[in-house]
Amino acid sequence: MYEKEMGTKIRELPEDLRREVLDYIEFLKKKYKNKAKKINKFKFDWEGGLSEIRGKFTSVELQHKSSEWR
Repeated sequence: MYEKEMGTKIRELPEDLRREVLDYIEFLKKKYKNKAKKINKFKFDWEGGLSEIRGKFTSVELQHKSSEWR
């Protein structure tokens, strides 16, 4: 989309600033690549969180109770 315009502007820069632009592009790629991985990854850190009340309530009772809280 903006490739031609970006290319023109980058070519107009001095060599040291071109390197800085390249470093910034690499930084952005890395930043958003890691963000995408974190968003898509499902965690099971909640697993076993209610194990201490396993004998007191059934899963159906807990579902009904959670509906009351909403």
